[in-house]
Amino acid sequence: MGTEKKMKISGALESLYTSHGDGSLTCRICAHGCQLREGQRGLCVVHQNVEGRLVSLVYGRLVAEHVDPIEKKPLFHVLPGTLSYSISTLGCNFRCKHCQNASISQLDRKENVAVSGVEKKPEEVVAAAVAASCRSISYTYVEPTIFFEYAYDCCVLAAEKGIKNIFVSNGYMTGQAAELLAPFLSAINIDIKSFRDSFYKKVCGARLQPVLDSVKHLKELGVWLEATTLVIPGLNDSDKELSDIASFLASIDTSIPWHVTGFYPTYKMMDRDPTPVSTLKRARQIGLGKGLNYVYAGNRPGSGDEDTFCPVCRHRVIKRHGFRVDEMLLLAGCCPQCGENIPGVWD
Repeated sequence: MGTEKKMKISGALESLYTSHGDGSLTCRICAHGCQLREGQRGLCVVHQNVEGRLVSLVYGRLVAEHVDPIEKKPLFHVLPGTLSYSISTLGCNFRCKHCQNASISQLDRKENVAVSGVEKKPEEVVAAAVAASCRSISYTYVEPTIFFEYAYDCCVLAAEKGIKNIFVSNGYMTGQAAELLAPFLSAINIDIKSFRDSFYKKVCGARLQPVLDSVKHLKELGVWLEATTLVIPGLNDSDKELSDIASFLASIDTSIPWHVTGFYPTYKMMDRDPTPVSTLKRARQIGLGKGLNYVYAGNRPGSGDEDTFCPVCRHRVIKRHGFRVDEMLLLAGCCPQCGENIPGVWD
């Protein structure tokens, strides 16, 4: 799909880079702020300076399309029990040593990403979501900010059809990108991978502060937000670090759902054991102790720690088993027993 056609659809990308007189440019899509000379690609590998313009090399080039339960994102306060049409291109702006999707996210700069996957127009993505009876489209598997212009065009068309849009993100987008996206974005799950800048630099090739800024900014923009922390033994599982993350979220809004999920050895981090269930339970109790109303211990089905309880009367309003909703008792978004509002995106 040509760049000119893409620009006519959205016009969004041109405000997200700055051209300089020497033919170089500064990308403002994500917080890396890559300075690119003619022909050079960004850290994401999928944006390139072409004659002084920032061009997406993966616009419309899907390498993953799946119909997922929305709980898999994970999002527990967004249309429970519904399906989400999940899509991804190649590329990522992080270099996480524990990436579960490294085959599509961790790329060599010389790779010809422009011929990757299957070409699909935004209109076709939305039509496929409708055909699969999906209530939402999720931009996921890699960091969706790196295919921002394609995601944006899909979001605009999906919103016109009454379909929700969801980002599953590392939170490394700029404020400008967030502001462009927010009017069409129904929900976002942001990974808070650690509360230490040293972890982000060593494990992810990034920084902590832009992630925290995105959480605050998107919340201010009115996007429904949930957070996830993958708890890795010996790296980010101390009481202090978990307390710091929980305190940060609670300082913004105690109704932000926090998912603490278990690590499994993968990619370049095969030297650590899976996260014990006891650690996830401890993390959940820390979050609740810091005032968060909704803390979920994920990917350990059957623990009971994935259910939603009213924060006032403790009545269970949603019962889950893994990615399945077994019981949905909310009445117009409220607890059926005491009438307390349970924040989220409900029917």
